[in-house]
Amino acid sequence: MATDRYIAALEISSSKVIGAVGAAGKSGQLEILAIEQEKSADSVRYGQIQNIEETYNLISYVLERLERRQNIAPREITGVYVGISGRSLRSIRKEVSLALPDDTDITESILERLRNSAMEADLDSSLEIVDAIPRIFTVGKTETHRPKGMMGNHITAIYDLIVARPIIQSNLRRVVKDRLGLDIKGIVVTPLATGDIALNEHEKKLGCMLVDIGAETTTVTIYTRGNLVYYATLPFGGRNITLDLMELNELEDKAEEFKINFGNAIAPTVPSQVKVGSHKQSDISNYVVARSEEIVANIVEQIKYAGLTEKDIPEGIVLCGGGARLNGMTELIGKFTGLKVRTATLPHYIRMTDINGQGMESLQLAAIMYAASKKSDEDCLQIPPAPEPEPESEQEATQTKTAGAEQSEKPKQRRPGFFNRLGNKLGQIFTPIGEDDEGDELT
Repeated sequence: MATDRYIAALEISSSKVIGAVGAAGKSGQLEILAIEQEKSADSVRYGQIQNIEETYNLISYVLERLERRQNIAPREITGVYVGISGRSLRSIRKEVSLALPDDTDITESILERLRNSAMEADLDSSLEIVDAIPRIFTVGKTETHRPKGMMGNHITAIYDLIVARPIIQSNLRRVVKDRLGLDIKGIVVTPLATGDIALNEHEKKLGCMLVDIGAETTTVTIYTRGNLVYYATLPFGGRNITLDLMELNELEDKAEEFKINFGNAIAPTVPSQVKVGSHKQSDISNYVVARSEEIVANIVEQIKYAGLTEKDIPEGIVLCGGGARLNGMTELIGKFTGLKVRTATLPHYIRMTDINGQGMESLQLAAIMYAASKKSDEDCLQIPPAPEPEPESEQEATQTKTAGAEQSEKPKQRRPGFFNRLGNKLGQIFTPIGEDDEGDELT
């Protein structure tokens, strides 16, 4: 693939910090070259950075390993696209209009004015607008999804404003821009970017639902007539099942192992008498089934909250996220809804060449990178300049010319990598940045 530019992206979730570098081709394809990740433990909760220092260190480790990859070095990461998701993200419907002179051509600048008007909408001070997604336009009396090029004296648009608590973006900037010194090329709403690559146009037009079951949150987005019509983030995910299993007097790592290896979202017809360590498998099953059914019941309820019925989403439900890998989860959702359910896969125009990225958990990161490739033509990586030569005396210059005929040219010395460039920052004294409005102290 002919490389146009390199893209670097970060996904900072409640279970892990994951970074990747990809090559965007001029033909519109994306090749993901390298992926690295670190478990985030409790430094991120419900999609929000809680511990600035720990998150800074985790991202540093990820970026350092990326830069050391053979297919990346000697390039250095200078900018990143960052995915945003979390408990407080949701959508608000907003209608905006513009009056125009008679027979005005609808141009890109007019559509930009319309979007800016939506982005400037007055909201409660506890929320800020992250993005504005157009649902439908009306030029004169004609509804359309593609208003550019039409003519009229009035245009109206309905937008879905994606809103979140300000602290989510604020903490991202504190870590990525202020502490790491990286240029934030753009912030991508991860669930929407995932919908763009996981759902096809046929599914969006007829009606479907994308469900992303993460560690601590589950995001539900619903599409009809080709547009987003509902967006909600539920405050639970796969980790809730793990925490339930800790009631068996096991640490979280062991409880997670039980869930993955022995858990099933659907109750067995005959209780198992097999023992797993000192526990009955039937006890493990009871915890997993009870919480799984609660999660699925809340997911299905979102169809009603959206003012829709199962008939409005005939293309069914598409599942992604680590929590969707639980045995029986796909079947359980189908049983609750009667709809067809499938798991999301990477589209043909995104190629994963790093074996670390195989599997459903990399889908969201791939979505961030693909959205980034469409947002800008900027390059996120640079080859460091060669060091300036030291001034030399006339005698040294003569010796150098003589030696040059006898010695082969030495390779250029690379500027210190990302981790070394951060060395002078590690000694900085960290100052707490305050508390958010739900009382979660940031440390």
